[in-house]
Amino acid sequence: MTGSAVWAVAGKDLRAEARSKYALGSVLPFAATMLLAFGFALGPDRVLLERAAPGLLWLAALFAAVDLFHRSYQAEADAGALDGLVLAPLHKGDIFLGKAVAAAVQVLVLVLGTGLIVTVLFGLELSRAPLLLLTAVLGVAGLSALGSLFGLLTVLGRRQAALPVLLLPLVTPVLIAAIRATATLVEGSAGVVGWLGVLAAFDAMFLAAGYLVFGYLLED
Repeated sequence: MTGSAVWAVAGKDLRAEARSKYALGSVLPFAATMLLAFGFALGPDRVLLERAAPGLLWLAALFAAVDLFHRSYQAEADAGALDGLVLAPLHKGDIFLGKAVAAAVQVLVLVLGTGLIVTVLFGLELSRAPLLLLTAVLGVAGLSALGSLFGLLTVLGRRQAALPVLLLPLVTPVLIAAIRATATLVEGSAGVVGWLGVLAAFDAMFLAAGYLVFGYLLED
């Protein structure tokens, strides 16, 4: 069944991450370092820091997550197991969804951890936490859909440095919508529903595109 296959692939990747602890041990500290650097660069102006915090949060999470997307296929590539994905008796779109789910869980942990750091450093008030969590989930889903697709391309081509070049232009609409939704919620302004709708629309589009083309990329 499709659901069972998706969760089997996702579970495999998450178990591998639980053993390596790469996201918590390396990626989250990198995101925290970026936030500190941004904070020092902007200076001690509390109002400026609060206004910039949503953008800094998502930028730090995005740059830190880029390496996660590459590593989601690196273990299979190093072990010569990519052929196993090709020969697996599963729909290739299900493999993509499983990879995307595993990446999304890791990136969501990264975003939430980074969000706590931003809250402490910049003194934000999170009075609308459920909607902020929904924003995080929708934003992470879009990032992970694209990251899981282009992560495969960089592993196949042995060009990890090309991942940001491929990913960043296409992920910009998701990034902008996530930043604007987060800023709207932090400021207590109206209009967040529109930005959440934009996020959901891009998530659906990227997930559908990945589901359809992943098999062709994997078999090339």
